[in-house]
Amino acid sequence: QVQLVESGGGLVQPGGSLRLSCVASGSLFSIGAMRWYRQAPGKERELVSAITSVGTTNYADSVKGRFTISRDNAKNTVYLQMNSLKPEDTAVYYCNAVIRIRSSDVPTTYWGKGTLVTVSS
Repeated sequence: QVQLVESGGGLVQPGGSLRLSCVASGSLFSIGAMRWYRQAPGKERELVSAITSVGTTNYADSVKGRFTISRDNAKNTVYLQMNSLKPEDTAVYYCNAVIRIRSSDVPTTYWGKGTLVTVSS
């Protein structure tokens, strides 16, 4: 059974940095696009950043220049380096990945359970 497990969240002061990780565990054939979403209290979940299997990236306007997404295909892991954090970045951050468990499978989207990032002084 494939699972996505996020880590790296926590409490950080404004202007600080955090690095989130998300590992896809279990037996699988391939991972396509991997994404980070976030959901702040009382708000809808929003896409923060995405990276394709070949490394093409995109970012929400609100995080451009501050966040960097990367992946290690050998480790089935995606990262989100977050710098110059602001209080408005406070949210639960979720990992999302398009995975084939077997080569004959239709790609399926999996979600992690999230990791909380709190930016506060």
